[in-house]
Amino acid sequence: MAVGMTTLRLGYSPCPNDTFVFHALVHGLVPCAGVEFEPWLADVEELNRRAVGSDPLEVTKLSVGALATAAEGYGVLSAGAALGRGVGPLVVSAAPRELADLSRVRIAVPGRRTTAFLLLRLFAPGDVDVVEMRFDRILGAVQRGEVDAGLIIHESRFTFRDAGLVEVADLGKLWEQDTGLPLPLGVIAASRRLGGDVHAQLGAALAESVRFAFAHPEASEGYVAAHSQEMSRAVCDQHIGLYVNDFTVDLGDEGRAAIDAILARGRHLGLLDGSASPWLD
Repeated sequence: MAVGMTTLRLGYSPCPNDTFVFHALVHGLVPCAGVEFEPWLADVEELNRRAVGSDPLEVTKLSVGALATAAEGYGVLSAGAALGRGVGPLVVSAAPRELADLSRVRIAVPGRRTTAFLLLRLFAPGDVDVVEMRFDRILGAVQRGEVDAGLIIHESRFTFRDAGLVEVADLGKLWEQDTGLPLPLGVIAASRRLGGDVHAQLGAALAESVRFAFAHPEASEGYVAAHSQEMSRAVCDQHIGLYVNDFTVDLGDEGRAAIDAILARGRHLGLLDGSASPWLD
């Protein structure tokens, strides 16, 4: 570490949207005065668990579904979010079925703290028989008949048809139809101990990292590919194009309203713990 520099551990997923967004920041291509970053790449559900564990990272990606509990210790930054329209998780199965049937089947989910699981509980009838597994194993489990349906996120929404599966429901579309708001999937949050000035500095630096990525997409190609879990270039590009957008540069009033709305709905229905505001201000 350089003299006078503060090192912050920065958690994000190896998915193309995150590596695309964070590449410039963690490689020093955009400034963040007095701060350098130690990247911690992990599946988002692992990051969700760590945020409420004994050694939380100073800055981390969080599912909005996990934010309700983690907000005691974290505040949401203005940039870096995965939020938008047409970005929602899908329920898929090997044979056509209705969302109303899910109370009678076993469904694989990518984690109980994920926003995807929160949406499933908001829109699926009653309790569902849940099997937790890492998101990239779900399609195979449905294919092999180990579960009756799967709740898929990330690049799986682009490849499930290649696996011979069919869509049961688009939970993001249901959210948009019900609320008129974009769907908040994930945010970047920083420890409240860092204080408002540092939060503002981090948000501004992260916004610059996103702008750099948009302006110089070739710069992050190698970094994205190295962490893309053997995804094709076309799927990586689809992934980035879907999940990185204007909300990633700045949540704005609409993005904040969407996050407040899903937290309020989940808490009202008793699906989420915690009552702290996700905002430092």
